Amino acid sequence: MENRIDHLVYQWLIHLGLAENIANGLLFIFELLVLVLLCFIADKIANKIFIRIVTSVVKRTKFVWDDVLLENKVFDRLAHLAPALVVQATASFVFEDFQEFIPFVKRMADAYMIAVMLMVAISIFNTLEHYFKQTESLKDKPIDSYFQLAKLISYFVFGVLIIARVFDKDPQGILTAMGALTAVSMLVFKDTILGFVASIQLSANDMIRVGDWVSMPKYGADGDVIKITLNTVKVQNWDKTISTIPTYSFVSDSFKNWRGMAEAGGRRINRSIVLKSGSVQFCNTEMVTKFKNYELLKDYLDTKVEEINKFNENGNYDKTFLINGRQLTNIGVFRAYAEAYIKKSDKIHPNLTCMVFQTEGTEFGVPIKVYCFTKTTEWGEYEDVQSDIFDHLYAAAPEFGLEVFQHPSGGDFVKMVI
Repeated sequence: MENRIDHLVYQWLIHLGLAENIANGLLFIFELLVLVLLCFIADKIANKIFIRIVTSVVKRTKFVWDDVLLENKVFDRLAHLAPALVVQATASFVFEDFQEFIPFVKRMADAYMIAVMLMVAISIFNTLEHYFKQTESLKDKPIDSYFQLAKLISYFVFGVLIIARVFDKDPQGILTAMGALTAVSMLVFKDTILGFVASIQLSANDMIRVGDWVSMPKYGADGDVIKITLNTVKVQNWDKTISTIPTYSFVSDSFKNWRGMAEAGGRRINRSIVLKSGSVQFCNTEMVTKFKNYELLKDYLDTKVEEINKFNENGNYDKTFLINGRQLTNIGVFRAYAEAYIKKSDKIHPNLTCMVFQTEGTEFGVPIKVYCFTKTTEWGEYEDVQSDIFDHLYAAAPEFGLEVFQHPSGGDFVKMVI
């Protein structure tokens, strides 16, 4: 062993007149530098040659998984095991003169290998996460939440193993000691635990998906869900701002999910036009004759007039006064016209509820409610359809002798004075 380079270096240091303890210290540093150099060379070789070989093999195969693993640098992480393997193989030889130091060096190499395997596991999780996100049937599931939890557990388990190896302790003993910190851990990871439980509930009950339109007034959120993670749900509002909401809030608080509307293929119109009660009146013969010229009302009026005449004849009512028996009213005919007009539109869903009815009168007048569903669920198109309907109804109301209510304005007061 006298021909070993480190021994020759030691003898040279002694020859220079250095004290034995100083020579030993310098020798230890020299041997440590040699080991570091070997590790550096092994790492470079593994990253250059091993990765090049793996890349060449992967590109020749027809499998998709190996390409994804290569893209997510799984093999790059594995290559970093080379320095640890070199330490395990050469530590006893390099530190022959420092036997008491060898177990510590090997434990550090083991800890490093565990850390590398942790990085490999994280890379594999990233690969799986990327793959599942591209799967059509899973695109709307909270994939991020599950993999965040898997990574969190991995960090914890591998962290315990690293600590146990560095201090040469039993992992079970470390876990037992950490049991005393459970209360603190529960406090620190409260949001993570709540978020995980909420993610399971959201997924199991299919409460929200990526792409759903949700409204949550408490957090000022009204828009599309763009991401679901372990702790938060990100909602892109219609003004393009982003609302970040705790995941567990979707379980503990009230929110509205508009997915049902999108799946039904129609969006509801539920809006009223308020008419002045003073403009409501019975229809005389002239009015009925006029209304029969309106194409949408011709069949309705023929049927309704015949029905009313039979009723009045059977009751032998005095027709001199319109209040006797049954009579058409302008507001009733207007309702029939509005419903016929809406049902005729090719932009209204024919298979969903469509009706026009009168609700309870208020101090503002008599509300006529339009309740129907558009074929489109797109916001802009929906608003266009709704506006077109009410544009027409507002313009048509005076044709029936009806007035739409509005608070008096300056022009109204001028007319009153004149």
